[in-house]
Amino acid sequence: MAETTVVHLMRHGEVHNPEGILYGRLPGYHLSDTGRQMAELVAKSVAARDVVALYSSPLERAQETVAPLAATFGLEVTLDDRLIEAGNLLEGRMIGQGLGVLRDPRNYRYFWNPMRPSWGEPYPSIIQRMRSVVDAARRAARGHEAVLVSHQLPIWAIRMAAEGRRRLWHDPRRRQCGLASLTTFTFEGDRLVSVGYSEPAGSLVKGPTIPGA
Repeated sequence: MAETTVVHLMRHGEVHNPEGILYGRLPGYHLSDTGRQMAELVAKSVAARDVVALYSSPLERAQETVAPLAATFGLEVTLDDRLIEAGNLLEGRMIGQGLGVLRDPRNYRYFWNPMRPSWGEPYPSIIQRMRSVVDAARRAARGHEAVLVSHQLPIWAIRMAAEGRRRLWHDPRRRQCGLASLTTFTFEGDRLVSVGYSEPAGSLVKGPTIPGA
């Protein structure tokens, strides 16, 4: 029988961002107090699982999210650029809680092709790098489990690809990828057999968050 390997893609916890900035890959954005609580809660929820490998995006919010997992399992964290947030030409702009960036006429020139998308890193590029790091984690944790801490759009893009969704463009408000959530890929040998989703820290989510943050 083929070995079962589980790869969890975890979105980082809540970020301290009172100005409502689309921070993207910008440095200096850290978890809020609630975000740290989320990370601790997820670590406790998976403490009994057979996790043998941890990977993280190099951005601060992801590293702070993976820290309680590293302490729980006594593992070193592999920082991997393939898990980084999607590139976005609108990062640094104030958008508030929602899609306020769409209401500024100065930004209209970025929205000519939502299927690419024209305002940032192409979906196929995101999927390619995420598939590569998921495959690397699957090989490293063969027969066990791995947790990869990343960001909303990269996780959602690879999930859409894994589920065979051909239309990659979508409404960001409809992504099923909450703060500190787990999108779980289960493999039998090298074959993906299921995709699951859970929100161990869902009780701490206070309200809507900035899409893509």
